[in-house]
Formats: sequence, structure tokens, C-alpha cells
Amino acid sequence: MSDSPPTRDDLIAELVTDAIPGYAIRVVQLNSAVATRLGVTDTDVQCLHALDRYGPATPGVLAKRVNLTTGSASRMIDRLEAAGCVRRIPDPTDRRRVLIEPTQDGLTKVSTAYTTLITRTRNDLASFTESEIQALLRFFRAAEHSTAIEAHLLQEKGSATGL
Repeated sequence: MSDSPPTRDDLIAELVTDAIPGYAIRVVQLNSAVATRLGVTDTDVQCLHALDRYGPATPGVLAKRVNLTTGSASRMIDRLEAAGCVRRIPDPTDRRRVLIEPTQDGLTKVSTAYTTLITRTRNDLASFTESEIQALLRFFRAAEHSTAIEAHLLQEKGSATGL
């Protein structure tokens, strides 16, 4: 075993094969725990995140954002509406359509569930320089974009019979 510091390629390999997958697993576990605490499904939590991030959306757009069929999205919206987390409002640009928007109560429930994580993350970042935080932000934005492209490509290929 060498005492030399890891190379750039070694660091990238560790990031891609260990750190990012490990982080992704923990995020899925956290969102599942939040969903359980709120009495909704994991996809319901994704929906609330999407509404918080992008604002009100039609049921069809919302279905695409959380990767559901329109029928499944309708049931999700019904659940979230019954839980007081979303409401249907008229689309101001087309009165025949409705938009789904989060309620303040729904946003508060979700944000409260992540309060401790936000505090921990701020503490984790306290020792980082501004340029390191900018690099992290740049990486996460690029990774989000790459992941969205890959998800889209996989969805276009349809169901597979195995790995």
C-alpha cells in the first residue's frame, strides 16, 4: 500500500462509486422517514418538494416532475389535499384547468421535518471557505442536471427485463 496521496482520478472514483451513492441512499432513507412521520408516501414528499421549488403546477406537469402516471398523480393529489398539504386553484391563464399549489401548512410540515438536517448541514459547512461552498454548489447543480438527463434517457428506453 502506498503512502502517496490519492490522485485526482482516485478522488473522482471514490466520489462517484462511494460518496455519491452513499449520500443518495441516505437521502432516500431520510425522505422515507419524513414521509412516514407525515403520514404520506415518499412520492408525496417529492411532490411537496417539487411544488416548493417550482411553484404551482398542473396535475400533468406535477406527474412528470415526480415520475407518475396521470392516474397515480391524481390519487397523490387527492391524498395530499385530504392531508391539507395542497389545494387545487384555477389556472389564471386557462380557466378550464386547475393548478396544484402547496398550502402553507404543507410547506411548514415538510420544512419542520428537515430543520435538524438543515442545522447539521450548516454546521458541516461552517469550516468550508466561500470558494469551497461555491464549488459544492456548482457540483450539485451539474450533478442534478446529469442525473435528470440520465433519468430521462432511462425512462425513454422503457421497462427492462433485468439489469
